Amino acid sequence: MLAIEAIRFFRMDEVSVVEFFTTSQWNPLLGAEKHFGIWSLISRTMLVTAVAMALALPLGLVTAVYLSEYASRKLHATLKPTLEVLAGIPTVVYGFFALTMLTPALKFFHDGFNVYNAFSAGIAVGILCLPTVSSLAEDALQAVPRALREGAYALGATKFDVSIKVVLPAALSGIVSAFLLAIARAIGETMIVALAAGSMPHLTMDPREEIQTMTGFMVQMALGDVSNFGPEYSSMYAVAATLFVMTLTLTLIGGQIRRRFREAYS
Repeated sequence: MLAIEAIRFFRMDEVSVVEFFTTSQWNPLLGAEKHFGIWSLISRTMLVTAVAMALALPLGLVTAVYLSEYASRKLHATLKPTLEVLAGIPTVVYGFFALTMLTPALKFFHDGFNVYNAFSAGIAVGILCLPTVSSLAEDALQAVPRALREGAYALGATKFDVSIKVVLPAALSGIVSAFLLAIARAIGETMIVALAAGSMPHLTMDPREEIQTMTGFMVQMALGDVSNFGPEYSSMYAVAATLFVMTLTLTLIGGQIRRRFREAYS
């Protein structure tokens, strides 16, 4: 169904395949002259993802190292389930939280933030992805054999040296897989960006401004305000197909990295 509708979109007279994949002007609804340049939506999606990963990846990795190497059993049994609860919160709640809590807080510190902006949406997506990074990375660290740690301690290494120079490299494949899974989750996130990022598909690198991501546009089209037989509606399937290719590419890259850096211990 997705492929059929995407092909139908590219066969319409108002659509140019070259324009879709090479330009950045996205204007499918307003005006007599419509433009379908997917790079505007892709770049805004990457902007939100970059903000989210700047929060989730380092904080999630530090949390994973602490849980695996430093936390006591009692603290581990309390902290890890608490983090994983964040993954069970509906994404619409994160979107509402970004719109009503994060954005006013950002506007308090800087007047340049719009009501809808990429930064607050990215922070909310980062909070959403944090449990994914910390939980999967911590599992990868826990899978490193105890003998490697004991051997490093026997050579006089400190706990920090063992964590950074022994355990982290040994668990690299699992950590990278956790990172890529979190990135794919951030790229495909829908409700947070639909509520908090806005619906302005203009090309900008300023996270304070209102933007529109690929999933945000799909939500807008799914509301049913346009004809199901026009290029505007069919463009939703072309955007969805592009998003599918992006996430599939990340998955394949993750598989290659996991096989490349996988460590096998007897």
